[in-house]
Amino acid sequence: MYYIAAILLVVVGVAHSYLGERYILIRLFRRDNLPKLFGGTEFTRNTLRFAWHLTTLAWFGFASILLCLATDTSNASAIATIVGITFCLHGLVALLGSKGRHLAWPVFIAIGLATFYGAYA
Repeated sequence: MYYIAAILLVVVGVAHSYLGERYILIRLFRRDNLPKLFGGTEFTRNTLRFAWHLTTLAWFGFASILLCLATDTSNASAIATIVGITFCLHGLVALLGSKGRHLAWPVFIAIGLATFYGAYA
């Protein structure tokens, strides 16, 4: 059942990113009344885009955890590694997506690094 759940998470994640980009975000960004944050709408667009895709990234991370559980339920360090990588990737996406202006990226990276530390220290 873990394998089925993991496959479903990957499928839903791919569909979420692709369909959301194509049918929701693009149409939303055509509007002329988006909030102007940090001087314009570019920051707003970038924040909405990376936040949308972070959901998919989180689902991929959870799919990885489920695969780990399917193969070895006692491997806590492998699960912690997956969580650490997932949140470091969250930080990277937030950093690049906002060009460093959104304050979530250092928090996500700190979560990832703290998870690595907890698993291997």
